[in-house]
Amino acid sequence: MAQFMPARPAKFVSLPGFYNKIALGARESLPNLAMDIEFRARAIDVRPRNTYFYCSQTNRIDHMSEQSAAPEKPVDERLKNIVLSERQPASGVKPLKALLPFVLHYPVRLGLTALFLLVAAIASLTIPSLIGNIIDEGFVAQNLDVINQYSFVIIAIAGVLALASAARFYFISVIGMRVITDIRRAVFKHLVDMDITFFDTNRTGELISRITSDVGIVRGALDSALPVVLRSSVMLIGAVLMMFVTSPYLATTVIVVIPLLVFPIVWLGRYIRNLSRRQQDRIADLAAMATETFGAIKTIKAFTQEKHRNEEYAGYAEGSYQSEVARLLVRAGMIAFVIFLTATALVALVWVGTQLVLTDQITVGELSQFLIYAMLATGTLTGISEILGTLQTVAGASERITEILATEPTIETPSNPLSFPEPPVGTVKFEDVEFRYLTRQDEPVLNGINLEVKPGETVALVGASGAGKSTLFSLLQRFYDASSGSVKVDGVDVRQADFQQLRQRFAYVEQDSVMFSGTIAENIRFGKPEATDEEVREAAEAALVDDFVSRLEDGYESVVGERGVMLSGGQKQRVAIARALLKDAPILLLDEATSALDAESETKVQAALERLMVGRTTLVIAHRLATIKNADRILVMEDGKVLDEGTHDELIAKGGRYAELAKLQFQQ
Repeated sequence: MAQFMPARPAKFVSLPGFYNKIALGARESLPNLAMDIEFRARAIDVRPRNTYFYCSQTNRIDHMSEQSAAPEKPVDERLKNIVLSERQPASGVKPLKALLPFVLHYPVRLGLTALFLLVAAIASLTIPSLIGNIIDEGFVAQNLDVINQYSFVIIAIAGVLALASAARFYFISVIGMRVITDIRRAVFKHLVDMDITFFDTNRTGELISRITSDVGIVRGALDSALPVVLRSSVMLIGAVLMMFVTSPYLATTVIVVIPLLVFPIVWLGRYIRNLSRRQQDRIADLAAMATETFGAIKTIKAFTQEKHRNEEYAGYAEGSYQSEVARLLVRAGMIAFVIFLTATALVALVWVGTQLVLTDQITVGELSQFLIYAMLATGTLTGISEILGTLQTVAGASERITEILATEPTIETPSNPLSFPEPPVGTVKFEDVEFRYLTRQDEPVLNGINLEVKPGETVALVGASGAGKSTLFSLLQRFYDASSGSVKVDGVDVRQADFQQLRQRFAYVEQDSVMFSGTIAENIRFGKPEATDEEVREAAEAALVDDFVSRLEDGYESVVGERGVMLSGGQKQRVAIARALLKDAPILLLDEATSALDAESETKVQAALERLMVGRTTLVIAHRLATIKNADRILVMEDGKVLDEGTHDELIAKGGRYAELAKLQFQQ
C-alpha cells in the first residue's frame, strides 16, 4: 500500500481528500486520535487512487497515485485564490466583523433594540438598589409603610423590565432573521456569479455545507448567543458601575478578580476557535461525501459498493465526532473554571463585606445591594464565558461564509463592455486560440485553433473524446478564457463583452441534458421565461416533446423530479432541444443533441433541427456522422488541433481520419 503521509505536515486541497482531510486534520488537532483514524483509513482502503492537491510547502499542484507521489506541475496563483479549502483560518473572533455590514444595514431596528436593551438594563439595575433600601429603611427600621411603597415600585419596574425585554427580544430576533436571509441571498448570488473554474476546483458538497450548515450556525448564534452577549455586556458594565456607587472598596476588590476570569476565557476561546473551524471542515467533508454518493447511487449499487461507501462515510463521521468531542471538552473545562472561580470570589466578597458591616463601614442593606450587583456581574460573566465557545464556533462558520464572498471570479465582465451589433449577425471566429485549464497548465487542450464560421453556416466538429470540441463551446460562451489568441462573436472579442449579452446569442443543448425540479413546461420555459404557453407548446411540438407529453396525466404540468428522474434519457433530450428552440438565439450550439434518441425519434428531431438551422449559425458536435452529412463544413479534431476540414464528400474523398470513421460507422 502506498504511503501518502508526508514527512512534514503540509496543507492540502484534496479531491476527494478523505485520507488527507481526516488523517491530517486529526494529526493537527487531535494527536492522540490521529493514529486511530489513520489506521481506520488504511484498514478500509479508502485511499484516493488519483488525488489532485495543492501543497503550500512546495507551491505546486501535485498529483498522487498509488504508483507515484511526485509533484507534477507548478500552481497558478489564480487557482490558489479560488480553492476555498486552502485558505488559512483567521484567529479569534475577527471573522465576525465581516457580518457587521449585514447587521448595520438596519439602523432603525438596531436603534430600537439598543433603546429597549438600555431600558431593560436600567430597570434591572434599579431593583437591587430598592431592595437595599427596603432592608435598611423597612426591615431594620421596622417600617411597614416603606416596605409596601418600595414593593409597589419594584413591581412597576418589573413590569417595565418585562415589556422592554420582550420588545428587545422581538427586534433583535427580527434583525437576526433578516440578516440571515440577506446572508443566504448574498452567498447564493455570489456563488451563481462565480466562473466555472471555481466550481471545477471546489467540491459541491463543500459549497452546500457552507451555504446551509454554516449559515445555520450563524442563525443559531443570532437567535441565542447575540442577545445574551448584548444583554450580559450591558448588565456587566452597569453592575460594575453600581458596585462602585454602593461601595468603592468592595468594588475595587471585585475588579482585581475579573482579569483572573477574563484572561483564561480569551486564551481557551482561541483554542476552541481552531477546533471549531476544523469541526466545520469535517462536517463539510460529510456533506461532500453524501452529495457524491447520492448523485452516483446507481453506479454504487451496480458495482455493489454500498459497504465500501458506508465504511468510508463512517470514517468521515468518526473524525467529525472526535473533533466535536475535543471542542466540547475544552468548553466544559472553561465553564468549570469560571464557575469555580466566581463562586470562590463571591464567598470571599461575603466575608469581606461582613467585616465591613460589623465595623459599621457599610449597612446590611448596602451589603445586600452590593452582593446582588456582584452576582449580576459574575452571572453575566459566566454567561459570556459559556457563550464565548458558541461565538468561536460562529466565528469559524462566519469565516467559511465570508471566504466565499471574498473570492473573486477569475473571469469578469469588463467595466465598459462593447456592444454587439443589432440585429445579430451570427459570425464566430477563433484566431490562433490556445487553451489550458488552470489545474493542468502543462497540457494544452486547444492549440493553434483558427476557425471562422459565417452567418447561417452549419459547422460540425468531429473527433475522439478529449479532442477539444466541447472546449470550443465553453470558450464561445466565455465559461473560460483562452490562454492566448482571441474568440470573437459578431466581431466582438468575448473578453470585451457583457456576459448576459454574449450568452443571449447562443442556444445550447448539452450532451447530458440538464433538468430542473419542476414541470415539463417550466423546464422548456427556462430558455425564455417570458414565453407564452402557446410558444412553449410550439417549441415542444417541434422537438417532438408533445408525443410523450400527450400520454401523461398532467401533460405539460407533469413534474420531472430531481434531475429529471421521471423522464427517460430520450425524453430529457427532447425537452432540452425544445428549450433551445424556444430561446430562438441566432447561434445554435448542439453538443450531441440527438445522442439519447432512438432511431425513429432521431430522424424526426433531426428534421426539426434542420428546419431550425435555416438562417442561423450552427455548431454541431457529433459522433454519429450520419447526422452531419449535410453540414456546410466538417472539422476533424484531434489532440486540440484541427486535422482536416471540408464537406462530407470532400473528406471521404481525401481518405483521412474522417474517412476511416465514416467507413467504420456506415459499415456497422
